[in-house]
Amino acid sequence: MIELHGVDLKADRTRRNLAKMGALLASAAIASLASMNCRLATAKGNGNGNGNNGNGNGNGNNGNGNGNGNGNNGHGNGNQCLLLGTTVATANGDRKVEDLAIGDYLRTMFGGMRPIQWIGRFPMDRPDPSRPWPKDMRPVRIARSAFGPNIPRRDLYVSAGHGLFVDGVLAPAASLINGVTITLCDAREYETLEYFHVKLESHDVIYAEGAPVETLHTASKGAVNFDEYLRLYGPPEGEAIRCAPFVCYDGGRAELRSRARSALSPWVDRRQRLDVIRDRLEERGLALSRHLTAP
Repeated sequence: MIELHGVDLKADRTRRNLAKMGALLASAAIASLASMNCRLATAKGNGNGNGNNGNGNGNGNNGNGNGNGNGNNGHGNGNQCLLLGTTVATANGDRKVEDLAIGDYLRTMFGGMRPIQWIGRFPMDRPDPSRPWPKDMRPVRIARSAFGPNIPRRDLYVSAGHGLFVDGVLAPAASLINGVTITLCDAREYETLEYFHVKLESHDVIYAEGAPVETLHTASKGAVNFDEYLRLYGPPEGEAIRCAPFVCYDGGRAELRSRARSALSPWVDRRQRLDVIRDRLEERGLALSRHLTAP
């Protein structure tokens, strides 16, 4: 058992969460300023002028993409996926997710061995090779032993929205980022990222690199092979029933409130379930890092 020896956990939690609150507020201020500049530039571009089209009404909207693509260049589609190369526990041992096929049996938490109904593929190209990957396209890295001894067995990479099964609930990876053992990967060495998501007949939890993660909740038209699903099963029948409660932070303000609850918890503990899980994993991550760097 790795513990933080000689560290006041409660005081450390307060300091850490106050720092996180400051970072969130600074990020929000920068985003607000950028948005204001964008609106001013757009308003300026929409002004009347002596345009070459005869009426002088420039629209100033060149390059205004919608960012909602469902194939190689779309991002922010909210799919929960496993990165190419991730191993998944099957009836015949661990296999890479890209090598799985419909009908293969997987080890699940709630249904024993269950066959794969479909595997969605979500390849994405970096929108601008000269710039970093957009935040909502980058994978989250869950380091070896982040959840417990050898859970996961090696570093696990998932999309930010992928549900991880922790303490009886499903939480998206993005809500558990702690900057130590659960981090947002910059993926700067890749021009293409490819995610895969496994769908069973009903929602369940499978094991990726030994860690419990959710299966695909509902077939998504964002997959490049969605036509295959339609051909085999017809249109999805709406939202499926989840196998476990799903908890997450609904935006930056919710996360800020969560950090405030955690900062105050040594005196008045009003943390919600996800707050407690995040704090526990964060404290474990700090203990792991200090243990590894100890002389």
